[in-house]
This record gives sequence, C-alpha cells and structure tokens, in this order.
Amino acid sequence: MNPLVAGLTRLGVPLAGSAVLGVRGRTSGEVRTTPVNPLTYEGRRYLVAARGHTQWVRNLRVAGEAELHVGRRTETVRAVELADADKVPVLRAYLRAWAWEVGAFFSGVGADASDAELAAIADRHPVFAITPR
Repeated sequence: MNPLVAGLTRLGVPLAGSAVLGVRGRTSGEVRTTPVNPLTYEGRRYLVAARGHTQWVRNLRVAGEAELHVGRRTETVRAVELADADKVPVLRAYLRAWAWEVGAFFSGVGADASDAELAAIADRHPVFAITPR
C-alpha cells in the first residue's frame, strides 16, 4: 500500500492528508522517502511513527529536519522528538484521525483507550513535533 499512497501523494492527490517524507540517511547521506500521515493537533503539527522505530525515525533523529512533499509543494521542517510522557494526547488524536489505516500497529490500543494504556505503548511509537524551517 505504501507505494500506492506515495505515488498518489507525489502526484498531488494525497490520501486523507498524507505526505511523502524525505529525510537524509544517517549513513548514506542520500534522501530516503516514505509516506507519512502528518497530524495537526491543538495548533501544532506532528509526525507519529505508527510502525515504531523505523529507519525514517532513526534518520530523522540524526538529521533533525526533513522535507514533506505533496504534489509539487515541498516544505522543509525541523523535527523535535517528544518525550514518552508528552505523547499520550498526540497518540490519541492520531488514532482518532488515522486508526482506519494504521490501527493494526498499535497492539489493540485505540483512541478510546485510557491514558495509562496509551502511556504503556508510547515508547513503541516515536512522535516528532514539526515546525517550518
């Protein structure tokens, strides 16, 4: 499904607000791309790693910035990783918006879960606050 979502997003037809994240590889230095689902919550934007500590997460931790692509529009963003204790409301909002697509990666925890249940899985799902560079 990722290639389809990424292809449509590159053409300017994002699936429910998806974007293509481009981040420089921490070893190769080459830009690596993957589709992501940016979330706007309480006036701030976030990237949530539904699939956990993936390569794009590791690369973004090192690079500190990335590009978001939707069609011809490209935005360079800075990324700051949230502490586990700060993730609960963002994870809840993310699951409300995107569970239909990524819910299977959250170990049965949904948007209606308790704060304690969300906190218990927070360490498995990195969250980055993003701002324009």
